[in-house]
Amino acid sequence: MENNHFHVLAFGAHADDVEIGMAGTIAKLTSEGKKIAICDLTNADLSSNGTVELRKKEAKLAAEILGVPLRTSLAFPDRGLFLIEEYIKKIVTVIRTYRPKIVFAPYFEDRHPDHGNCARLVEEAVFSAAIRNYQTDDSHSPHRVERVYFYMINGFHKPDFTIDISLFIDKKLDALRAYKSQFEQTEQSIETPLVNGYIETVEAREKMFGKQVGVSYAEGFKTKFPILLNRDLIGE
Repeated sequence: MENNHFHVLAFGAHADDVEIGMAGTIAKLTSEGKKIAICDLTNADLSSNGTVELRKKEAKLAAEILGVPLRTSLAFPDRGLFLIEEYIKKIVTVIRTYRPKIVFAPYFEDRHPDHGNCARLVEEAVFSAAIRNYQTDDSHSPHRVERVYFYMINGFHKPDFTIDISLFIDKKLDALRAYKSQFEQTEQSIETPLVNGYIETVEAREKMFGKQVGVSYAEGFKTKFPILLNRDLIGE
């Protein structure tokens, strides 16, 4: 896998995090032939609805809808995403295996602590993955990620940049609907914020982001560093 470089590696605390934040962008990138991988840090074993096995099936289906062939889970404990060296090393191994150009993680400000903790773990691992003498249990060589960006899950923050997903909003919604156990209200469902129009809320957010930049739908992202635009801003 050493020579199997990926364009993007997207991390989430739970299966469905990545879809909520950036499924449209992933669908857009895979349609352009970009190589994308998803890594869920937990199996979401504390979810109020669904089971671990069902969530795995739903995650696999969602990835297929988005054109992502590689999705893995590190099976860290749900609600246990703390800055532990063992976890950082395992994430480093994933980064050194897939060797992505860009890494995505949840934005820090979110009502669910696991999302912010996921971002902190990923940042630590991105830094360590580039250090030659940082040792893990595998033989993969160091890898330096070019950029780390953050997608939004429950938050509605002012984005630092947006990506037009107008042609891919249906793919995003289909990927979210793959998680029936999380977003579909049934007689067996336990009442959570997710089963009360959550997908519609996400769609409305992307529509608002789109409206701000003059397109139908867009996904918003945060970054800690300025973005360089290699194009003529004025035009002819």
